[in-house]
Amino acid sequence: YQPAPLSEKTLPDTFVVQISVLYKVPVIYTIVSGDEKEYFIINSSTGIVRTRKNLKVEDFPVSFNVRATDSSNTSIFNEASVIVEVIDENDFPPVFPSPLLEETLEENLPATQIVQLKAQDSDTGRNGFLTYGILSGGGLKFRIDEATGILYSNASFDYEEEPTEYQVVIYAEDDGIPEKKRGYCTVVIKIID
Repeated sequence: YQPAPLSEKTLPDTFVVQISVLYKVPVIYTIVSGDEKEYFIINSSTGIVRTRKNLKVEDFPVSFNVRATDSSNTSIFNEASVIVEVIDENDFPPVFPSPLLEETLEENLPATQIVQLKAQDSDTGRNGFLTYGILSGGGLKFRIDEATGILYSNASFDYEEEPTEYQVVIYAEDDGIPEKKRGYCTVVIKIID
């Protein structure tokens, strides 16, 4: 049995799957192995499996065995496996350690690495997979590596002829389901003489 995946927000006592057998006399259903953390409970007469408590996504997938036993002769039984997956909801947005960074950059340098930004996301899997981008500020003077979060200048700066301070707003975006979430950090770049 491979029932529909459950959300990690599934409440206790939620229907998961109904186990059934083709047999001439009533059977007794039990969960015999694999559900060590006791997430599931089975109705011994109907074969309906329900959740027993809140689900922790890191414990899944769970594979457990259900036994159907002849109600008048316990030596006659058969088993089937049930595989339950849990979908990790995108709970958390990415977070930068600080919302504001100040960096200095000497004038007349060729294109150079300025700073590496690193956000954290408490989700797992694709919900915690981050890419980086520039939301605003700095025009075409800066670029960011979307995978590493490294911010670069694209050209040299002239302290006398150009602005001496730039505010570049960086975002980190997760690859979440059902929606992507963003976190932001402003980098103030001061050009020095």
